[in-house]
Amino acid sequence: MTLVKYLAIPALVITVAAVYWFLTYEPAGSAMLLIFGIAMGIMGWSLVPTFGDVGPTAPVDPDWHERRG
Repeated sequence: MTLVKYLAIPALVITVAAVYWFLTYEPAGSAMLLIFGIAMGIMGWSLVPTFGDVGPTAPVDPDWHERRG
């Protein structure tokens, strides 16, 4: 997925914060929604570019069998 798709949810949360402010004029809820939307945007902006990175993995031992029981 592209960065724009992952940033759509934070943009929606920020839009909800703006609508909430204009409908209620309640600062605490609006601030919490706005801060949450900004935090989601920063997290998405910083983590989405690393989604394709795969680190080294351990070799697979074909003789190992998981014990069940």
